[in-house]
Amino acid sequence: MYFFLTHLSFLDLSFTTSSIPQLLYNLSGHDKTISYTGCAIQLFLFLGLGGVECLLLAVMAYDRFVAVCKPLHYMVIMNPRLCLGLVLMAWGCGVANSLAMSPVTLRLPRCGRHSVDHFLCEMPALIRMACVNTDAIEGTVFVLAVGIVLSPLVFILVSYGYIVRAVLHIQSASGRQKAFNTCGSHLTVVSLFYGNIIYMYMQPGNSSSQDQGKFLTLFYNIVTPLLNPLIYTLRNKEVKGALRRLLLHDRDKKGVRVKSPDRHL
Repeated sequence: MYFFLTHLSFLDLSFTTSSIPQLLYNLSGHDKTISYTGCAIQLFLFLGLGGVECLLLAVMAYDRFVAVCKPLHYMVIMNPRLCLGLVLMAWGCGVANSLAMSPVTLRLPRCGRHSVDHFLCEMPALIRMACVNTDAIEGTVFVLAVGIVLSPLVFILVSYGYIVRAVLHIQSASGRQKAFNTCGSHLTVVSLFYGNIIYMYMQPGNSSSQDQGKFLTLFYNIVTPLLNPLIYTLRNKEVKGALRRLLLHDRDKKGVRVKSPDRHL
């Protein structure tokens, strides 16, 4: 689990680093521009990292499925070689998706349109700038979104269906609570991430609801990476215990009084 969390943390850090510095620069002054090369790099990173995170969340769901449904075989099934292979598969598919869609999106003719109605160079916003019929590329985006976004989500839901069935057969209440705590953090992250991604990429490009998409982009580009560490750490018993000890230690230090030395005449 911690091996996959390491990659998720790196993805969240990369997500924010790929767009937030440019966003802050544009908001800080009158210069609201980005170079063509910078826009292309931002688009490539955003598509690639988003695809990797979708697949990585599905891999983490499989890890939870094995941990809950086959606990005695966990160390055999989730061996280091398989874990590394699953992570490499997620990275490979995400990068391949970005390599396929970024050049197609950037080559669309824009007939002098240079203003992106968005906070960053995201694919739906760049497609809407085109001055030609984009039905073909929108269909391609939808097909790839089914493979990169919808298929992992279906896999996650099926995995948790088996997990819920296994948890309901656990006799002890403490065992059921432990299993739900183990999976609750991951389910929360999946809900936050996939809800916005599906809204952005599984709709027609000319949908009027796309006008509000840029605010949802900020949500899964800033808010979700910000909440992920809190969601995972504050549900961990060891982390909560360490935080409690730290706070109590600081309180005790502040409450200590220095006794003045006795003065004898």
